[in-house]
Amino acid sequence: MTEATATAAAAAAVSPRYTRANPFPARMVVNRRLSGPESAKDTRHFELDLTGWGLTFEVGDSLAVYATNDPELVDEMIRTLGATGDEQVPRPKGEPTTFREALLRDYSITQPTPKFLKAIAQRASAAPTLGYLLAPNRKQDLETYLWGMEIIDFLSEHPSVHFAPEEFVGLLTKLQPRLYSVASSLKAYPDQVHFIVDVVRYESHGRLRKGVCSSFLAERADDAPVPVFPSVAKHFHLPEDPDTPIIMIGPGTGVAPFRAYLQERKATGAKGKNWLFFGAQHERCDFAYGDEFKAYQSEGILTGLDCGWSRDQPQKIYVQHKMTENAAEIWKWIDAQGAHFFVCGDARRMAKDVDATLRKIVQEQGGKSVEQANEYVEKLKSDKRYKRDVY
Repeated sequence: MTEATATAAAAAAVSPRYTRANPFPARMVVNRRLSGPESAKDTRHFELDLTGWGLTFEVGDSLAVYATNDPELVDEMIRTLGATGDEQVPRPKGEPTTFREALLRDYSITQPTPKFLKAIAQRASAAPTLGYLLAPNRKQDLETYLWGMEIIDFLSEHPSVHFAPEEFVGLLTKLQPRLYSVASSLKAYPDQVHFIVDVVRYESHGRLRKGVCSSFLAERADDAPVPVFPSVAKHFHLPEDPDTPIIMIGPGTGVAPFRAYLQERKATGAKGKNWLFFGAQHERCDFAYGDEFKAYQSEGILTGLDCGWSRDQPQKIYVQHKMTENAAEIWKWIDAQGAHFFVCGDARRMAKDVDATLRKIVQEQGGKSVEQANEYVEKLKSDKRYKRDVY
């Protein structure tokens, strides 16, 4: 064996078989609806088989799921463009492929890109509004106009516009994987990963729209591989000391990492106390993993379980309201017992409201001024005791 061959063999031995460019083809083993039939949401529990993947993740991490696009939407696009689907087109990376394969696997085909919109505005015989809205000072108006509209709408509405397949893919962006927080611990399920996902479906402009990855998992992954690769979230791991108490705020699908934390702490026999705040619309049909959390409570693993149900009474009750009800105890856990405070879920509203409530609790329970309370919370962040995974 030459030196070069030996080096190549050694590199092959240590280089991982699966990478971001070549994700592991997991197999769907459970696809179960968690929400009741009367729920406004279709919330699913997914279990993927990872046998033989040779990779790892920690609770708090995410997995990237590499979905394919909806084949029906792909076929409609090809028809509308007057193509066959067999034309050769470039891919973002790698060898050229057929137009159909590229639209299925390589390109994002729902969200209109600025390049695509400009091309429509320039070529369409009747798109004056779009041309006007593409001005740099009209960003907000453009967003409002585009709400609920997808690429297919513009292709259907402007039949006078023609794109060759190669030109068309040049106006699209690469199909990106979607990150989902892991909802299970490898210590509890050594060859699996679990997710909790709201399946996105809504109607706009007379069409049913579907979330790319959530509908892939819910509708098309039972008999097709689910390519996955781990994504480390160092900022969102459990405290190193297993005796440290944790407070977890995770309404809706934001509960995913906290289910994993509880599995991990049970499996490792961690002595730290655990307190979960969960929220959803209705207790009877939206309490994801409710039976599991109640079992953890009766086993003494879950010290506190406080739930806010926003639609079960005339006034809306959210997780931040449950925090206010428990202000004195939260302050005791954080200040006297050194608890870590975790938040996962919606960044726009929930996480902002939770943050404001935490600052108010520190101010009122700790007898601090607004400035002192803000300093205290910022120190919690810099000490990595206040951790957020929001999106």
